[in-house]
Amino acid sequence: MLHVFDFARELSFSAVLVRMLAAMLCGGVIGIERELKRRPAGFRTHILICIGAAMTILTNLYLYQVMHLYTDVSRMGAQVIAGISFIGAGTIIVTRRQRVKGLTTAAGLWAVGIIGLVCGAGYLELALFVTAMVLVAEIFLSRLEYRFARQVRDTRLYVEYRSADDIQRIMAALDTLGAALNELEISRVQSEAGEAHFCAILAVQAGSAKAKEKLLPTLIALENVSTVSEM
Repeated sequence: MLHVFDFARELSFSAVLVRMLAAMLCGGVIGIERELKRRPAGFRTHILICIGAAMTILTNLYLYQVMHLYTDVSRMGAQVIAGISFIGAGTIIVTRRQRVKGLTTAAGLWAVGIIGLVCGAGYLELALFVTAMVLVAEIFLSRLEYRFARQVRDTRLYVEYRSADDIQRIMAALDTLGAALNELEISRVQSEAGEAHFCAILAVQAGSAKAKEKLLPTLIALENVSTVSEM
């Protein structure tokens, strides 16, 4: 451990203040990154979770060291970790195209809660180091993940078309491109005006990266196909 932070490991007022400010800082910098990406939980949410977790562990330490109530000092912290799961679940949504969004934000909230516990316990060097690691994962590794995803030939497509017979033309177009259809899910949608159209989710394996790039423009050019997007 770094001796420069030894003063913050006491339970004095100044040490408590430093721990809470560290929790606010760590939660804030992670929250800014989420805010800039317009995610469900942003700057203030991350700060509140982090300082709330820090306050929880500080209260536990106060009860043990000052009030001499000999209870398990990790019990309240464990409840924080479990409780954040409910908040994280609120950031996860499944779109009508069966696409799951918000998992990274939920995982970030869980990590921020634990960072708050670490700050409250006075292990500031670990909290700062983990905050930097979370930012690296959310900012830089996401770009690396996107590059890898572009090289993968497997893709899921969401397609809307007018009649049931149009799926045959879609499958013929895939064969022309040399793409293999691994999975197909079709649903019929009724509009308020009484008109019906069809939606399909296709798991497709393209023969090459070039063929994968041609999937969307080829399918959207088909007659009666109104929407094509990659999931």
